[in-house]
Amino acid sequence: MKKSGSGQAGQVVERVLELSAGAQLTRRKAPEDSPAFHRLTGAIAAYGKALAILTALQAREECCSIIAQYELSEQSVAAS
Repeated sequence: MKKSGSGQAGQVVERVLELSAGAQLTRRKAPEDSPAFHRLTGAIAAYGKALAILTALQAREECCSIIAQYELSEQSVAAS
């Protein structure tokens, strides 16, 4: 991921990172065998999966943007 602050997807990534960090901090305070600890562990894993999906979508979006720019430049060269 080049820059996490790019566009709406970047804002979502930042928010998920904030939520994950908060869950990790809260989990550190919970006893290891408690239901809260295990619930937070599941939430942290889910945040990780969400981040993987979001960063893959960001990469795809960046790739499509590059391809679109290339196609536009080729069309302008062909029109000249």
